[in-house]
Amino acid sequence: MSSLLKRACGLLLGLAALQVLAQAMPAAQRFPGIGRAATAQEVQAWDTDVRPDFKGLPKGSGSVAKGQEVWEAKCASCHGVFGESNEVFAPLVGGTTDEDARTGRVGNLRRSDYPGRTTMMKLSQVSTLWDYINRAMPWNSPKSLSVEEVYGVTAYILHLGGVVPADFTLRDGNITQVQQKLPNRNGKTTDHGLWPGREFDGTTVPDVQGSTCMSNCSVEPKVASMLPDFARDAHGNLAEQNRLVGPQRGARTASPVAGGAAPVAAAPQVVAQAGPPGARATEAARARALAQASNCTACHAPDRRLVGPSWAEIAGRHKGNAAYLSGKIRAGGIGAWGNIPMPPQSLGEDDALLLGNWLAAGAP
Repeated sequence: MSSLLKRACGLLLGLAALQVLAQAMPAAQRFPGIGRAATAQEVQAWDTDVRPDFKGLPKGSGSVAKGQEVWEAKCASCHGVFGESNEVFAPLVGGTTDEDARTGRVGNLRRSDYPGRTTMMKLSQVSTLWDYINRAMPWNSPKSLSVEEVYGVTAYILHLGGVVPADFTLRDGNITQVQQKLPNRNGKTTDHGLWPGREFDGTTVPDVQGSTCMSNCSVEPKVASMLPDFARDAHGNLAEQNRLVGPQRGARTASPVAGGAAPVAAAPQVVAQAGPPGARATEAARARALAQASNCTACHAPDRRLVGPSWAEIAGRHKGNAAYLSGKIRAGGIGAWGNIPMPPQSLGEDDALLLGNWLAAGAP
């Protein structure tokens, strides 16, 4: 080996050693003056996931009866009293059989003629159900459920799916046994690129760096399918029915797309900060901002029906009756405008009255 080649090899080894050393150094030493190391308490606050082996699951319990109580108050308006769901959300239960519970594989998932896929058909881990409810539900107030309520709602869904009896109490101590009763517990597949499988030329190691799937990427995305014009407004403007958090904004579907062009992603909604001069206009602006912040706009639009009646319809029926409207906002109800219930809003009396006054005045 020549001296020049030896020096080059030495330099490369030195750079590699520096890179390893840099990766091992705390961020504060690598980037002095920028940030600080997270404390153990801060890391613990973020480390809330529940794993398939139930590591991370908090101790606690919740009965099917408790879950039904929470469900009817906070969940049924979107998912149906029995998990059958309404016209907006997909059903949670159904499509599973006693044979599925025995084998751990849902047979209807293999049928192309089966009309739909429910959550219980696809669910392979109870931990996934518990973790999702704990993090994301209910829709208008994520992470607001207590540990007992999360256990209870999980137990209620499992009961609706025929996994546990009506008098069952789900606990951290028996959830492993419940896992062994899930209809699709053996239905998972590792036959794809994250694990060794047939895809990507039969990789033998997990593609954790994404090097395979990120090669030969399409330069320009192509729209393969989209809502036809006659169906775009079937359920109101989808852009107004998405939460204001996360990357999903939805497409504006209130009107057909001219010339069949691709749907336009909705811009992030802006909460009204101020109105024109005058106390009445200011109150109206506050009410509109409160309605949007409270996710009322997920079900109600100014001039058309979404899940519930429009602001204009409500104002027309209850003009001048602010007290009644504020009471209904806080109490919730069903039957006045159809079969889809409205969940009670956890607003204070002043905020509820602000919305009631605004609606009673015509929702300007």
